[in-house]
Amino acid sequence: QVQLVESGGGLVQPGGSLRLSCAASGRIFSLNGMGWHRQAPGKERELVAGITRGGITNYADSVKGRFTISRDNVKNTVYLQMNSLKPEDTAVYYCSADGAEADTYKSFGIWGRGTLVTVSS
Repeated sequence: QVQLVESGGGLVQPGGSLRLSCAASGRIFSLNGMGWHRQAPGKERELVAGITRGGITNYADSVKGRFTISRDNVKNTVYLQMNSLKPEDTAVYYCSADGAEADTYKSFGIWGRGTLVTVSS
Protein backbone atom coordinates (compact mmCIF):
# COMPACT_ATOMS: atom_id res chain seq x y z
CA GLN A 1 0.00 0.00 0.00
CA VAL A 2 1.30 3.45 -0.93
CA GLN A 3 0.83 6.41 1.38
CA LEU A 4 1.45 10.15 1.21
CA VAL A 5 2.37 12.18 4.26
CA GLU A 6 2.42 15.99 4.13
CA SER A 7 4.33 18.28 6.46
CA GLY A 8 5.29 21.93 6.75
CA GLY A 9 1.98 23.66 7.29
CA GLY A 10 1.41 26.28 9.96
CA LEU A 11 0.63 29.89 10.75
CA VAL A 12 2.42 32.60 8.81
CA GLN A 13 1.97 36.36 8.43
CA PRO A 14 0.94 37.90 5.11
CA GLY A 15 3.98 38.24 2.89
CA GLY A 16 5.72 35.35 4.57
CA SER A 17 6.87 31.99 3.23
CA LEU A 18 6.31 28.32 3.94
CA ARG A 19 7.62 25.13 2.38
CA LEU A 20 5.40 22.08 2.25
CA SER A 21 6.75 18.57 1.79
CA CYS A 22 4.97 15.37 0.82
CA ALA A 23 6.71 12.01 1.02
CA ALA A 24 5.41 8.87 -0.64
CA SER A 25 6.14 5.54 1.01
CA GLY A 26 5.24 1.90 0.56
CA ARG A 27 5.57 -0.54 -2.29
CA ILE A 28 6.20 1.85 -5.13
CA PHE A 29 7.22 0.78 -8.62
CA SER A 30 6.84 4.22 -10.15
CA LEU A 31 5.53 7.66 -9.30
CA ASN A 32 4.22 9.67 -12.20
CA GLY A 33 2.31 12.92 -11.70
CA MET A 34 2.41 14.58 -8.30
CA GLY A 35 0.57 17.67 -7.20
CA TRP A 36 -0.69 20.00 -4.57
CA HIS A 37 -4.32 20.96 -4.12
CA ARG A 38 -6.04 23.10 -1.52
CA GLN A 39 -9.46 23.48 -0.01
CA ALA A 40 -10.52 26.61 1.82
CA PRO A 41 -13.52 26.64 4.18
CA GLY A 42 -16.75 26.59 2.21
CA LYS A 43 -14.98 26.13 -1.12
CA GLU A 44 -14.23 23.24 -3.43
CA ARG A 45 -10.82 21.63 -3.61
CA GLU A 46 -8.69 23.20 -6.34
CA LEU A 47 -5.43 22.36 -8.05
CA VAL A 48 -2.56 24.57 -6.92
CA ALA A 49 0.35 23.05 -8.83
CA GLY A 50 1.33 19.83 -10.55
CA ILE A 51 4.58 18.28 -11.72
CA THR A 52 5.35 15.33 -13.97
CA ARG A 53 8.10 12.83 -13.31
CA GLY A 54 10.19 14.65 -15.89
CA GLY A 55 9.73 17.99 -14.16
CA ILE A 56 7.08 19.69 -16.30
CA THR A 57 5.04 21.97 -14.07
CA ASN A 58 1.70 23.74 -14.14
CA TYR A 59 0.20 26.26 -11.74
CA ALA A 60 -3.11 27.84 -10.90
CA ASP A 61 -3.19 31.45 -12.07
CA SER A 62 -3.68 32.63 -8.50
CA VAL A 63 -0.27 31.30 -7.40
CA LYS A 64 1.89 31.83 -10.49
CA GLY A 65 5.04 33.74 -9.63
CA ARG A 66 4.62 33.08 -5.90
CA PHE A 67 4.62 29.28 -5.53
CA THR A 68 7.14 26.77 -6.87
CA ILE A 69 6.59 23.04 -7.07
CA SER A 70 9.53 20.65 -7.24
CA ARG A 71 10.23 16.97 -6.63
CA ASP A 72 13.00 14.59 -5.67
CA ASN A 73 12.51 11.33 -7.55
CA VAL A 74 15.06 9.51 -5.39
CA LYS A 75 13.28 10.45 -2.17
CA ASN A 76 9.78 10.12 -3.71
CA THR A 77 9.02 13.54 -2.34
CA VAL A 78 7.28 16.60 -3.76
CA TYR A 79 7.67 20.12 -2.37
CA LEU A 80 5.73 23.35 -2.58
CA GLN A 81 7.63 26.54 -1.84
CA MET A 82 5.12 29.27 -1.08
CA ASN A 83 6.28 32.89 -1.03
CA SER A 84 4.44 36.21 -0.69
CA LEU A 85 1.59 34.43 1.05
CA LYS A 86 -1.80 36.12 1.20
CA PRO A 87 -4.75 35.58 3.56
CA GLU A 88 -6.65 34.04 0.65
CA ASP A 89 -4.04 31.26 0.51
CA THR A 90 -5.40 29.97 3.81
CA ALA A 91 -6.57 26.40 3.26
CA VAL A 92 -5.87 22.76 3.91
CA TYR A 93 -3.24 21.69 1.39
CA TYR A 94 -3.38 18.16 0.03
CA CYS A 95 -0.74 16.23 -1.83
CA SER A 96 -1.65 13.83 -4.62
CA ALA A 97 0.21 11.24 -6.64
CA ASP A 98 -0.40 8.62 -9.25
CA GLY A 99 1.80 5.72 -10.25
CA ALA A 100 2.11 1.95 -10.04
CA GLU A 101 2.66 -0.44 -7.17
CA ALA A 102 5.67 -2.72 -6.96
CA ASP A 103 5.21 -6.42 -7.82
CA THR A 104 1.61 -6.12 -9.04
CA TYR A 105 2.18 -3.00 -11.22
CA LYS A 106 -1.33 -2.02 -10.26
CA SER A 107 -1.94 1.67 -10.91
CA PHE A 108 -2.95 3.99 -8.09
CA GLY A 109 -4.09 7.53 -7.50
CA ILE A 110 -3.89 8.66 -3.91
CA TRP A 111 -4.22 11.67 -1.61
CA GLY A 112 -2.51 12.69 1.57
CA ARG A 113 -4.46 13.69 4.66
CA GLY A 114 -3.66 17.36 4.28
CA THR A 115 -1.79 20.05 6.17
CA LEU A 116 -3.30 23.35 7.29
CA VAL A 117 -1.82 26.63 6.12
CA THR A 118 -3.10 29.77 7.83
CA VAL A 119 -2.04 33.20 6.60
CA SER A 120 -2.98 35.83 9.13
CA SER A 121 -1.54 38.73 11.06
